Amino acid sequence: MAQWAVIIPADRWATERLYERDILPVDAAGPAAGASPGDEAILLTGDDDQHHAVALGRFTAPGEISYTRRAFDEPVPADDLKLTESVTALDAESFDRVATRIGRPVARTPWLVSVAMPIEAATPAEAVRQFWTYVAELGPAELPAFVWPSGDDLAMQAFVLGVEANQDPEEEDEDDD
Repeated sequence: MAQWAVIIPADRWATERLYERDILPVDAAGPAAGASPGDEAILLTGDDDQHHAVALGRFTAPGEISYTRRAFDEPVPADDLKLTESVTALDAESFDRVATRIGRPVARTPWLVSVAMPIEAATPAEAVRQFWTYVAELGPAELPAFVWPSGDDLAMQAFVLGVEANQDPEEEDEDDD
């Protein structure tokens, strides 16, 4: 079993971190052509001078990596890796050093997530159709999602693009003063 570092371009990474996808497609015809099913991968993002490890995965087919551990919210430095291509073979020691920084999977806890918006419609079915249309059109870049730990409604926070976002216009006015 081989081990690889796979660089995800910044624009692709920005999209990838918004959704809970199981598989990350990679260019099977390019540098990843040497990877085999079962090979491990560290997924990185960043520029030529500074990379961060954002996930661990395993090649499941040519051009396909299945996530095994995500560190999307807390990427770890990986500048010490010597990368020559967008997909670079790593020695076991280098792979383990960065994989250890990502750490073991954290315990999952129940969260409640809500998106609510006022919609004028003639019927409940029409309101639902409009809701899903707005969700698709606005998406995570414009539509805040509200999240809180199950049982702690007072801890509700708004998130836009996966980042906490203040939705109180009065507080924004105070910041402008």
